[in-house]
Amino acid sequence: MHISVSALLGFLLGVFLFISAIILNTNNLLMFFSLSSFLMVVGGTLASAMISYEGRNVLLAIKEIGYALVASKVNPVTFYKDVGTLIDWSQIARQEGVIKLEQAISIPSGELNFLKQSYTYLVNGYSGNKLKSLMLHQQQYIYERNMVQAKVLLTMASAAPAFGMVGTLVGLIIMLNHMEGDYSQMGSGLAIALLTTLYGVLLAQIVLKPAARKVEQKQDLEFYRNQILIEGLTLLSEGASPFVIEDAMNAYIEPKYQFSRTKR
Repeated sequence: MHISVSALLGFLLGVFLFISAIILNTNNLLMFFSLSSFLMVVGGTLASAMISYEGRNVLLAIKEIGYALVASKVNPVTFYKDVGTLIDWSQIARQEGVIKLEQAISIPSGELNFLKQSYTYLVNGYSGNKLKSLMLHQQQYIYERNMVQAKVLLTMASAAPAFGMVGTLVGLIIMLNHMEGDYSQMGSGLAIALLTTLYGVLLAQIVLKPAARKVEQKQDLEFYRNQILIEGLTLLSEGASPFVIEDAMNAYIEPKYQFSRTKR
């Protein structure tokens, strides 16, 4: 697990600018802390998500917040390794057959489910368009299933400012009810009431929306990686030579990561 430097810098920059704006205008940092406002925003946001989606998906989405600063496992180096794996498999399959490939290759348990499932289709005898159709369905299913987490986070990002406004309204009602003609309390009371709106906006813009976009980016990269595997495994099932697979795979990856090791 590697931290994304750009994501970490972006988060720290956002927090730094917010704190700097406070420090430049006041020395009373505690006036920006209100436990009741925080609970109103977080509790309301979670309630909205739990009502809208299954609890399991909400928990998975919350878990993804913690991975927002983690770099994606899929990158140009991953594509390079995938191409190398497919070329190695094609050499074994052409020399000894798919049955020998099953005996020679063992996929680590940590690999993506898509690769394991596609490999199972291959060794079970599927080939050509039939294999490709099965893998395309699997690719789409994985993508749609994992994108639910991004939808949950975006729902929470929309709900957070709304519950911030709810908290502000609640605070104003309480403040006005207890003023009893003493207008000197209006300033401090209004400031506390507005904290919920502040918390809601910050939660949405610095935490939830970036986490949702990070999930979308990761799933787009996974989808693209799976597309490469689909093309390579389809060619492999049809008995294509290693250099044909290499040429086909190189079309999907950056020039500096392209393969040129196959002897022709």
